[in-house]
Amino acid sequence: MGTADVVPGVSGGTMALILGIYTRLINAIKSFDLIWLKGIARFDKKVISGRPDFALLVPLVIGIFIALMFFTRVISLPELLNTYPEPVYSLFFGLIAGSVFILLGHIEKIAVKDFLYLFTGIVFGMIVFNLVPVNTPEESWFIFLSGALAICAMILPGISGSFILLILKKYDYIFNAIGYFDFTVLIPFVFGIITGLALFARFLSWMLRNFYRATIMVINGLLIASLWVIWPYQVRTYEIIRDKKYLIGSTPSFPTELTTDVVVALLLTLTGIAVVIIINNLAKKIS
Repeated sequence: MGTADVVPGVSGGTMALILGIYTRLINAIKSFDLIWLKGIARFDKKVISGRPDFALLVPLVIGIFIALMFFTRVISLPELLNTYPEPVYSLFFGLIAGSVFILLGHIEKIAVKDFLYLFTGIVFGMIVFNLVPVNTPEESWFIFLSGALAICAMILPGISGSFILLILKKYDYIFNAIGYFDFTVLIPFVFGIITGLALFARFLSWMLRNFYRATIMVINGLLIASLWVIWPYQVRTYEIIRDKKYLIGSTPSFPTELTTDVVVALLLTLTGIAVVIIINNLAKKIS
């Protein structure tokens, strides 16, 4: 999830779906509630340690943190995307395309109204993915808002938190702060994340509980729409910020001839699809 969140257009929520931990993750986030806070006030160790799903959250947070550090300090994934966009995006395209088929398999007897939900998700996703980056302030209140919006996108499959930061013109600003531990930026950003998680996870949990089919189909629509952004062959527009090149927009294109690079991209796409199928089968056996 941490690796995915560094890539504009790839959602950490999508990776959670692929890994089969999405519903458990939402419930784990939602468990930090008033009952848990009251348990802290009463020093009730059973409630404090037992209510949240720390068995999931602790290794997950550690993994996300390590991935963020690795792909911002050791190997810069945003720079890799600029240097080798086709191979990297091909792999992610396969992962997301595979997850679309896996999710559709969770819905029994797809009806006409299900396609309406699917279409709604596609339309909403296309509107978001075609937003143009705007100039925004760097004050703490806006960094807080950016954190809240980015985390909502992160846990919603199909919409990338990094992509939202890119639209808000805060992608490089936030990831530089993460890479170099700039706490004047990170503190309001983290508080925004906490606020966004507290509110949005509850909303998603309620939607999954009461409108499961509709929610899954809308999420699938978002995933399908995200393939527009993840398609490996794009006419990309970049902007130079602080002597670094950042992707700010792209339009899908198609290769005109079958070259070695195209074959490699195709193989990586098929690899991504295969990985999703293997992980899904493993998750079924474990559960």
